[in-house]
Amino acid sequence: MRRRDLVFLWTAALIHPRATQAQPNRVRHIGVIATFGATDPDGAILLKALRDGLQEHGFTVPRNLQIEIRHSGVPAQISAFAAELVQAGVELIVTHGTPAVEAVKKAAESLPIVFATIGDPVGAGLVQSLRKPGGNITGLSLLASDLSHKRLEIVKETMPRLKRVAMLSNPSNESLNVQLAETVAAARMLGLELQSIPVQHARELESAVSTAASAHADAIIITSDSIQMNRRTEIVERAMSHRIPAISEYREIALAGALLSYGPSREDCWRRAASYVARILHGANPGDLPVEQPSKYNLVINLKTARALGVDVSPLLFRADEVIE
Repeated sequence: MRRRDLVFLWTAALIHPRATQAQPNRVRHIGVIATFGATDPDGAILLKALRDGLQEHGFTVPRNLQIEIRHSGVPAQISAFAAELVQAGVELIVTHGTPAVEAVKKAAESLPIVFATIGDPVGAGLVQSLRKPGGNITGLSLLASDLSHKRLEIVKETMPRLKRVAMLSNPSNESLNVQLAETVAAARMLGLELQSIPVQHARELESAVSTAASAHADAIIITSDSIQMNRRTEIVERAMSHRIPAISEYREIALAGALLSYGPSREDCWRRAASYVARILHGANPGDLPVEQPSKYNLVINLKTARALGVDVSPLLFRADEVIE
């Protein structure tokens, strides 16, 4: 090769480095803090939904994405994990549920946070508004003004003699306090008595169900609180031992044996959360990304449970999105 050709190639390499050497894709680094156990099969479905959504937006492990996952339902441990992920250099953290988001916010300060699911982020003081979150937090809210009313209405349709409903609550979960208030109002409109039973620790679950049974509750509402979600099978089994049907907003609880669930799909929310992650990694400001709300609700009927309790769910079967045999 002639000398002038060598000089030309060397100069071109200085001006346009990519002309002579392909540059690898930058590997982005995110963290995920889940409040379900590492061996929870339903939790694994949610994480897969997030990965699938990220892949749809061009982010694939390990080609150009690294994901560090931590599992814990204990706020103190969540804060420690968040600090650990910050030290590891993650660019944002995906989590879910009000207590977890609050814990991550305290530990991660200005790091972008995407909530895959949450109750009322405005009421909890996590965002300024759904349209304009502000700050460093955004994601998907499960809040819907008539959801509690519709769920009780469906149960009453199935159980015409329904009079008393017990709801397992958690006073420290701000989003659940909003849900409780909405459920109280819905029960009043439907002519039902609602009993709120506080549960802040897993050890209180047994006595909570016994309290509902002693009060002659006709149904028990299991909420989205992480304590209840992680112990959903235990709660349903205890309720069934008293022949009390359990109801919820999440399909996972119907799969665990609840009579029915009516609410948004968590799997869909986790997949949609990936779009927030992608936009933030591409430079979007979390505070400028509006919080999304559910557009579709699924009715899941557990026919096996209905038969065991002698509850006639036939009027609902043609409307159900899923029937568990």
